[in-house]
Amino acid sequence: MSKGKVYLVGAGPGDAKLITLKGLECIKKADVVVYDRLASPRLLRQMKPGARKIYVGKRTERHTMKQEDINKLLVELALEDQIVVRLKGGDPTVFGRVGEEAEELRQHGIPYEIVPGITSSIAVPAYAGIPVTHRNLASSFSVITGHENPEKLDKMIKWDKVTNATGTLVFMMGVAQIGHITTQLLKHGRPATTPVALVRWGTRAEQETLVGTLEDIAAKVAERDFKPPAVIVVGEVVGQRERLQWAEQMPLFGRRILVTRSRSQASQLVDRIEEMGGEPYEFPVIETVMPQDEQQIQSIRQTFAHLEQYDWLFFTSVNGVEYFFRHLDEKQLDIRVLHRAKIAAVGPATIEALRVRGIRSEAPPENFDAEGMIETFGDRLIPGQKVLLPRGDLARSWLPQTLRERGLDVTELDTYETVLTQENDEELLDLLQDGKIHAITFTSSSTVRNLVAVLKRMGQTDAVQLLNTSVIACIGPQTANTAKELGLHVDLLAQEATIEGLLDVLCRWNASSERT
Repeated sequence: MSKGKVYLVGAGPGDAKLITLKGLECIKKADVVVYDRLASPRLLRQMKPGARKIYVGKRTERHTMKQEDINKLLVELALEDQIVVRLKGGDPTVFGRVGEEAEELRQHGIPYEIVPGITSSIAVPAYAGIPVTHRNLASSFSVITGHENPEKLDKMIKWDKVTNATGTLVFMMGVAQIGHITTQLLKHGRPATTPVALVRWGTRAEQETLVGTLEDIAAKVAERDFKPPAVIVVGEVVGQRERLQWAEQMPLFGRRILVTRSRSQASQLVDRIEEMGGEPYEFPVIETVMPQDEQQIQSIRQTFAHLEQYDWLFFTSVNGVEYFFRHLDEKQLDIRVLHRAKIAAVGPATIEALRVRGIRSEAPPENFDAEGMIETFGDRLIPGQKVLLPRGDLARSWLPQTLRERGLDVTELDTYETVLTQENDEELLDLLQDGKIHAITFTSSSTVRNLVAVLKRMGQTDAVQLLNTSVIACIGPQTANTAKELGLHVDLLAQEATIEGLLDVLCRWNASSERT
């Protein structure tokens, strides 16, 4: 019987970018990923098409699958000749029970690798501005489980040895036992004034820090109803937080922001959200594809056979540029066929898409929309001139109509089609229903319509009401109008119809509102 291979991978503390390069490579090549709740949903988007994902996570007081059953599952999947990734939060060797899983695989002769991850015991305090060691405060640290009941904890932990063994004590999964932990530390000699911090959901949008002392932290946890998962840090290094906290100072800290752009266009917005301390959640509701209709393909072929006749070439989107040049390449042509045409573009991203291809756009319009283009080039648009508009099948009709009213000869050419994504995302539904998507970004009318359509396909009878529980941010007035027509409230509108304009309005919103 042929056997697959199992990779026991540490996903890191929560922030998707804190996974190792090797861990990410394993996810990308896996046939199936077995994961728990501490693994970022964004990592699962790196899986190859057709790969399976199986949730076996554990929640407080409720286990989806027992550890013994997880062990057997990994064996069964590998015996099906599958490449399997067992994705665990943090590092799999730090209270991740990787030893049990690896032993089960070894007994069945199944090859496996352990891929270390960034442990939450170090990363989570770091995101709260707490270094676990400090030259003047702590030269060593201990990592201790706090997950067991008090009786078992007392059997496993030699409190008289552990309490003062190192400068810093880090307890994992110990929120429910915080009272017992502090009592034991006080009993065995730690001063009552010793600083303590609990960092909940560290590196994620929900990150929250509670600071106290051994004497009062248990009462504070009860008063705040501070829930797991959290890392507990005990020691003088906690005092560094007042000076070193950095994540909370970032302009989008604490916000999970839904990005609905097509996957090919989402990277800039996603990267900038991360740079500003937010947590982007990608769900591309639109996909762009080459035209499939034979009549449209023939129209493109005929138009490209006579490109030299055009006086103007107007691009209104990055996709318009990309697909135009894809067709140009397919026809074995290059830009020299447009030697007669003046080339203009709407918006800095579209202008940049031309620039990297060695083309300088005519003077950009002041307004980043079709209306701005007419205002900018109005006196240069002469009746009888031939204009080519390479665009998508859902583009607005305003620009070609206005050009025709001015007497220009306009050719509208659908060089790509916009289609509804076929993906479903149960994790996104859970986040929306739990109020954990703080803002939703729309960068085009099609992203608005398609997100509503996808949610309805996923069984949401009132998708608009569900979306209205989040802040709605639109890149421009046309997108906002579409959102309003569908019944969405538009809370934020970018002053400039650009990604930076959208980010600016999100940052101002976050600065002026309390995090919920």
